[in-house]
Amino acid sequence: MPCRPPASATPSPGPAPLATCPAAPAALSQALRASLETKCKCHGVSGSCSIRTCWKGLQELRDVAADLKTRYLSATKVVHRPMGTRKHLVPKDLDIRPVKDSELVYLQSSPDFCMKNEKVGSHGTQDRQCNKTSNGSDSCDLMCCGRGYNPYTDRVVERCHCKYHWCCYVTCRRCERTVERYVCK
Repeated sequence: MPCRPPASATPSPGPAPLATCPAAPAALSQALRASLETKCKCHGVSGSCSIRTCWKGLQELRDVAADLKTRYLSATKVVHRPMGTRKHLVPKDLDIRPVKDSELVYLQSSPDFCMKNEKVGSHGTQDRQCNKTSNGSDSCDLMCCGRGYNPYTDRVVERCHCKYHWCCYVTCRRCERTVERYVCK
C-alpha cells in the first residue's frame, strides 16, 4: 500500500513520510528481489573462459528506481470487503480488474502536502522559495503545485574583493547586488 496522493490532487513536492507507509519496505524488498540478475565473469589463460564465475547481482539503481516509480504511480486503491467469513482487499472501484500480487495497493491516500494541514504536520508550500530554472523537486512548477509564484528582487550586501595582508588580517569591500527570488503563491 504505497502512500500516494489521490488522483484528483496535485502532485506533492515529495513522498509521504515512510512512517505512514507500512508496506514500503516490503514493496522495496519485492522490487529488489525481482531485479536480481545473473552476472558472470570468465577466467582462464588468454581469456579462454575455462572457469566461469557467476553470481546474482542487482540491476542498475536507476532501473530499479524507475520500476518502483512506475508501480507507485499505477497503484490501486483497495478496501476491505467481507467475503464469506473473512475480509478481503479488493479494488475500491469494482470496474477495475483484479489486482496482481506484483502490483502496489493502498488503503488510505497520502495527505496533500501542497496545502497546510496541521493534523499531519504539513506546512504546505505557500510562501516557500522555489527555483524557476530547476527541473528538480525545488522547481517552481512542482513545488507551487500549479498555483504559480511571485517574483521578488532583493538587494544583497556582501563582502567582496577580499585581500589577505601579511600577517594576520583580511580586508574586504562591501558589494551590493540584485538577486531575483521566486516564492510560491
